[in-house]
Amino acid sequence: MSEKTIPEGWKQVVDADTIDRCIARISFEIVERNPDLSSIAIVGVRTGGEHLGRRIQQRIEMIEKIKIPFGIIDITLYRDDLSSINSQPLLRGTDLPFSISGRTIILTDDVLYTGRTVRAALDAIIDFGRPKSVQLAILVDRGHRELPIRPDYIGKNIPSNNTDSVHLRLSEQGYPDGIYMSNSPKKGK
Repeated sequence: MSEKTIPEGWKQVVDADTIDRCIARISFEIVERNPDLSSIAIVGVRTGGEHLGRRIQQRIEMIEKIKIPFGIIDITLYRDDLSSINSQPLLRGTDLPFSISGRTIILTDDVLYTGRTVRAALDAIIDFGRPKSVQLAILVDRGHRELPIRPDYIGKNIPSNNTDSVHLRLSEQGYPDGIYMSNSPKKGK
């Protein structure tokens, strides 16, 4: 399979090696902060957070030689802008093959912007049980929060304007790994 190309006008701000170092650092920080790894589970927000979460899960398993439960949460029906984006939302499904209750959930997403995606993910998780706690791991924090959401683990802080869009592209999607910025009149993720 050939790699997809990055659109013209997108400027790379983080390369593949830096993404790998960010994932390694986040993984080590999770291990340090959670001495009882048997009680954690990683839950990725579809779809960018899913790929990030899977990479963190694999890295922690490699470091600690322990199996870490992994799941995916689809936040589509929990979005606060659902009625304004599409009359027929695309549901890709939630897959949580373990009990949420009593666990420390490491919620993973690719880019943190307003905080609304994280709020929706928290609502979705609570519908599946009552976790002991939820920790947030983000690859990119671009600022501009509209809700009081703060990540526990951050790969990179990337300052941006509200007119910028920040795009994570990964090999799991058929692209070379990278984080890119583009400028457009509409708000980015």
